[in-house]
Amino acid sequence: MSTAVDSGPGWRRLHRRTVLVTALVTAGVAAGAAVPVTVALSGRLGYAAAIGWVLAGAALLIGCAAAGDYVRWRRTRYRVGTERVDLHTGLLLVKRRSLARERIRSVDLTAHPLLRILGLVSVRIGTGEHSGGDSTLTLDPVSRPEGERLRRELLDRAASGSSGTHRDGELATLDLRWVRYAPVSFVAPMLGGAAVGGVMQVSDWVGAQAEVINWIADRFRDTPLVWAIVTLVVAALVAGVVGALGLWIEMWWNYRLEREPGGTLRVRRGLLTARSLSVEERRLRGVDLVEPLGVRLAGAARVDAITTGLAKNEEARSADHNTLLPAVPRTLADTIAAEVLREPVSPTGAPLTGHPLAARGRRLRRALSVALAPVLVQVVLGVLLTPVLLWTALACAVVSVPVAVLLAVDAYRSLGHTLTGGYLVTRSGSVRRSTAALQRAGVIGWTVRQSWFQRRAGLLSVTATTAAGGGAYTAHDTDASEGLGFASDAVPGLLEPFLDRD
Repeated sequence: MSTAVDSGPGWRRLHRRTVLVTALVTAGVAAGAAVPVTVALSGRLGYAAAIGWVLAGAALLIGCAAAGDYVRWRRTRYRVGTERVDLHTGLLLVKRRSLARERIRSVDLTAHPLLRILGLVSVRIGTGEHSGGDSTLTLDPVSRPEGERLRRELLDRAASGSSGTHRDGELATLDLRWVRYAPVSFVAPMLGGAAVGGVMQVSDWVGAQAEVINWIADRFRDTPLVWAIVTLVVAALVAGVVGALGLWIEMWWNYRLEREPGGTLRVRRGLLTARSLSVEERRLRGVDLVEPLGVRLAGAARVDAITTGLAKNEEARSADHNTLLPAVPRTLADTIAAEVLREPVSPTGAPLTGHPLAARGRRLRRALSVALAPVLVQVVLGVLLTPVLLWTALACAVVSVPVAVLLAVDAYRSLGHTLTGGYLVTRSGSVRRSTAALQRAGVIGWTVRQSWFQRRAGLLSVTATTAAGGGAYTAHDTDASEGLGFASDAVPGLLEPFLDRD
């Protein structure tokens, strides 16, 4: 476990096993690079000499990495005081960083498989401010008991006193039936394409790409081209589905959402890499029901938190850092959203006010412009260069125009806004539909936008700005008077000075 440093009372060091972790991780990287490097060197030196040089280089790399991390461990210390959390690190250029405890909004624990085996965790302490690295401290690694102690101590708050009868303790746990929504997400085709690219890249590394291509061509030598393409696409999709299922299991295994005493929501999940996310309810400003197209067609949605104090960096976004609930049946998503907000009924399920038909026309025109632009380019090139492009333009138009029209109509049907209780609700999107319920008290300003085309159609877009979540939630292409009334009624007194009442 973490040991005290001789520099003064209260100072602690990171766990000494950090050197072992660095050495093992570097060894894994070296092992992964060893095969292509050995193959590349064997052409000049022979396999025996190539293996010798690779082993010597790997040993040197591992030794340097371990030595560097040992110095980091010796020169890193942290302290949790009554008012501040301090972190000192560095050899020649010592960095001293400090966070006020009253500004700390999140203490997240992460442990990849190696850390879990060694009983360690990485602790990320954040204020939720948008000031880059100055708003976070990372202790990597400490023992698991020390990480839990830090999380409890730094997030210890008096009870929030929130009204309502909603229970503390466990709110949701993993249901293996939810895994059926993994294949209908956009992750599956992306992973399928990545699998194809990975096979070609690895075969190129070992100099066997031509053999792989010839082997595939031999399998379809007597198959019509169209069926060969369909078969390869289906095979890629199957690989993508398998990958999506594996990724979902890795991310959401052992999932549990619970409300802790004192008003903290905690999400725990992960099969190989364990993750723990804590959200203070007093920083919660609402929820966002997100429905990617495939997930929505399956009748499901996921729940994201709209809250201040969550990290905004790329690492956090890639880790679904604000997701409270994975894709589940829509009725269950609404139920959990109500539990999270301590409301009898989730505001995300409230009936919405539709938008004028002019908003549909705008979406149809934009969708057709995007769909027909490549068709027009192919037609021009076909007239100038080769008639073959005219046929490809026709095929492209036959496929893309109906899809564009369907998506545009669906995007229009998804538009909506309303006020319900203490929340304003906006919905938009087709490929990724979002229904955001934001507390009216969380709105700090309004942005009203009206382009020349919107003005001619009698439309405008009103955006509620907030310090939480994405920072802005928009009711797109509303009727001009209705949109202004919606903004005015949502937060009385905020927009009135700018409205013309004549």
